[in-house]
Amino acid sequence: MFSSVAHLARANPFNAPHLQLVQDGLAGPRSNPAGPPGPPRRSRKLAAAAVEEYSCEYGSAKFYALCGFGGVLSCGLTHTAVVPLDLVKCRMQVDPQKYKGIFNGFSITLKEDGVRGLAKGWAPTFIGYSMQGLCKFGFYEVFKVLYSNMLGEENAYLWRTSLYLAASASAEFFADIALAPMEAAKVRIQTQPGYANTLRDAAPKMYKEEGLKAFYKGVAPLWMRQIPYTMMKFACFERTVEALYKFVVPKPRSECSKPEQLVVTFVAGYIAGVFCAIVSHPADSVVSVLNKEKGSSASLVLQRLGFRGVWKGLFARIIMIGTLTALQWFIYDSVKVYFRLPRPPPPEMPESLKKKLGYTQ
Repeated sequence: MFSSVAHLARANPFNAPHLQLVQDGLAGPRSNPAGPPGPPRRSRKLAAAAVEEYSCEYGSAKFYALCGFGGVLSCGLTHTAVVPLDLVKCRMQVDPQKYKGIFNGFSITLKEDGVRGLAKGWAPTFIGYSMQGLCKFGFYEVFKVLYSNMLGEENAYLWRTSLYLAASASAEFFADIALAPMEAAKVRIQTQPGYANTLRDAAPKMYKEEGLKAFYKGVAPLWMRQIPYTMMKFACFERTVEALYKFVVPKPRSECSKPEQLVVTFVAGYIAGVFCAIVSHPADSVVSVLNKEKGSSASLVLQRLGFRGVWKGLFARIIMIGTLTALQWFIYDSVKVYFRLPRPPPPEMPESLKKKLGYTQ
């Protein structure tokens, strides 16, 4: 029994620094390091650069720009590809009496609007989520480097899960401001029959009715939905990749080919996506209803939906977000491979910390 408990403790991806030392097999009584200091430890980016030639330096302006471009492709393309599923999911959330399930929703939509009706809202989806992806992935890399430098190498390793959470939350704050106008237009097009069929029709009409408020009244619920989602997306992905290479993949990452590394990326992305869908779904339901109704507020919508109402459409969203997140990470990592960007390996305990704890001489 105790061995199984120990295994679960080691596998916990959100453990504290002391437990992380146990997981790494390095925890134990401290001893004063003796002997002359060893050679300085190379940073992850320098160690990675020694293995292969990169097109730019880790943390450079070009690196951030290409990461942002990878985010545009990963989010813009994937969200546009699942517009039909997103449309049915939104309709189930705002009109559960009519759209009783995912298959029933597809059937009714096809009957009323035809095949072309499933593509409603593709333009604001592509534009909005491309802008979101630019900020989400680009700023994540920026904040990850910024916060790592603020913490220092040792603390950045010990508190890396908190680092991933903070960097992703900071990036998503700005990403949602970029997404909000297009998300509002998309929901109007998809959930209000006869309101508008295209972005060109919807945007002027929304501005005429409510002014700029129509485009940004959903930004707070977006933060409620997207910030927990993104924190889970990045932190769970980073720690899952680390766990897969440690416990599942039979050889070190440095010995894996690029296609093998991308398979690990896809699997970790899907696992992260399932958790993302669950933690962010209640807020997603509020956003869908709020953007459909004029003059409503997030608190009123939440009160009216109730506990059961905010979980409508969860199964469809798990399928959509799980697939989306896996594809997004796969595309993003593929862009890094194509442009030969630095891709540091999973973090290892700094030599300086090992010496402080008395594990090396």
